Amino acid sequence: MPAITITDLVRNGTLNAEMAAVLWAAVDEQMSFLTVAIPRLAGKSTTSQAVLALRPDGMPAIQVAGEPEQMARLREAPRRGYLVVNEFSQAPIPGYIWGAPVRRVFETLPAGYALQASLHAPGVEAAVREVTAGNGVSDEQASAIKLVLYIERFGHDERSFWRRLVELYEVFEVAGGRPRGQTLFRWLPDADRFEQLAAPQQFGHDRGELARRAAAIASLAAAGRTGLDALREALAGSGEQR
Repeated sequence: MPAITITDLVRNGTLNAEMAAVLWAAVDEQMSFLTVAIPRLAGKSTTSQAVLALRPDGMPAIQVAGEPEQMARLREAPRRGYLVVNEFSQAPIPGYIWGAPVRRVFETLPAGYALQASLHAPGVEAAVREVTAGNGVSDEQASAIKLVLYIERFGHDERSFWRRLVELYEVFEVAGGRPRGQTLFRWLPDADRFEQLAAPQQFGHDRGELARRAAAIASLAAAGRTGLDALREALAGSGEQR
């Protein structure tokens, strides 16, 4: 089965094209991000993978679990890219990490890496508190996180589940274990639509490029052409070089 793309997520209403364009700009510029959700089966991994698939060619995504030997190797031979953690969790599941392994991942980021990790939490602030108070990560280290994607799942069973990226939050810094920043987008449940509250300040400064990407994503989603190749072809045809 083909991987679910960012255009698939726009087509099924999980987020809108403008949010997708902002997320694309974030991975272009190697911004660290957390994907947070409640309850289980809310689409954290699916969304994270769809966003990471937009990163530039040649930018690696390295699966890690905070093992001392691997972190030491990554620090000794640094290269740009993402360190990807399945989940910050105390559950005894391979790839899920907590405590010292989480701290080792954050200690490795200054060698030139960004972080993508997921966790269960009921909102942006609670997610950052899990990283800081829960895992002993310092404010300075946690400030490497630049975006938090908070997803909620609705419905009664797997056949009826639907999801919304309820909040896309830009983190300027972490202080006292809590995020300081701004909400870029939020979901309005009564209207089932997304509202943009702010433009990103730390990345995505070319607003024209964001608009081109959003238009391409929206057009392809409407046409049901959701493959990543179709999106890159559309943008190349409009004059964008990747």
